[in-house]
Amino acid sequence: MQRYSRAAIFLHWAIAALLAFQIAVGWALEDLGARGFALYQLHKSVGMTVLALTLARIAVRYWKPRPAKLENGWQGALASGVHGGLYAFMLGAPLTGWALVSTAKVKVPTLLFGVIPLPHLPLPASAHGLAENGHGLIAWLGIALLALHVAGALRHHLLMRDGLIWRMVPGRSTALLVALPALILVGFVAGRAILPAPQTTPAPAPVVEEADEDAAPANIAEAASAAAPADNVAANATQAAVEEPVGPPPAWTVQPGGHIGFSVGNDGETISGGFAKWTAQIVMDPDHPDSADIKVMIDMASASVGDAYKDGMLPGDEFFGVAAHPTATFTAKGAEATGANRYRARGTLTLRGVTKPQTIRFTLSGKDAIRKVSGSATIARAPFGVGNGESSTGLGPQVALTFAFTAKRQD
Repeated sequence: MQRYSRAAIFLHWAIAALLAFQIAVGWALEDLGARGFALYQLHKSVGMTVLALTLARIAVRYWKPRPAKLENGWQGALASGVHGGLYAFMLGAPLTGWALVSTAKVKVPTLLFGVIPLPHLPLPASAHGLAENGHGLIAWLGIALLALHVAGALRHHLLMRDGLIWRMVPGRSTALLVALPALILVGFVAGRAILPAPQTTPAPAPVVEEADEDAAPANIAEAASAAAPADNVAANATQAAVEEPVGPPPAWTVQPGGHIGFSVGNDGETISGGFAKWTAQIVMDPDHPDSADIKVMIDMASASVGDAYKDGMLPGDEFFGVAAHPTATFTAKGAEATGANRYRARGTLTLRGVTKPQTIRFTLSGKDAIRKVSGSATIARAPFGVGNGESSTGLGPQVALTFAFTAKRQD
């Protein structure tokens, strides 16, 4: 009996296993939210692999001779229709998925297996609904066609006993007859195995419209300050005893090597990153913190969490909206001592064009012309519209900000 070429056999079973994997993963993606981000990227990478292998399979189909049909009539027509439908599925599913990603409101970059960048298709945003519905419909049709294809193969092998299935098995090997179809099951099981474990839904946290900044410690530094009121009293008494400054407060220059970092919870995990570009204008007499005049400007396009996929999302409209609002600015006039070398500055933060009150807390160490600064802040992201899309559903409501740098007094 004439067999398919070895290239065709390899491509047939490889595509079958990958499609089983895709079906197993695709069923779960919609319910995973932010936890499925990495899996979503893998789903796209495997989808593009299926597309490439299918194109290769079509080329081999016309390059190498194919076995003749065993059946005519309506059975043969049905078999040909199923085969044609499977090719349409193997091409249409990846292409509609590619179109879906390309037309999404949130432009998620695609790196195939974390290495090869995949450009977005030049499609209008209005095509997103069509691509999304088409992708889902093609997936279900593909599952039905796969079931018909398997049923037809079993009919020929078990009922008709015409040896048709041996066309896709090299060397008429009984071991391969078992092993190759088992790859489909392996692909499906592998897809289910890598899914994140289900999470229990925590009790919803109470929504607070406007919280009093001093009602509870916002970070560790404030908690330590609240736990030691005697230190605060002593610090305030010492400050009151100091004479008023004679001249204007000194200005300080931030030295290279500083850091502004951020972290946010993400469905039980923590995403951490930082900003590579920022500047600060600081005027302050540490002995007279009420003299402080602070302005920090952050280049939002420099944000990174160390992951190419997520970094590509941060500048978009779902997060920082860099195109319209490239800079975030914190300003504060005056600060107050909260303990020995500990301070609090109440000011405003402007982010994505929204300005809200914001408090930072910091400590100073060193003396004379060189001071080391470290501090923190807790920022509610919702008022600024940061994380406003479907991929942000698992993010925590509060973002922890930390900073550390060395400042040199300008003489």
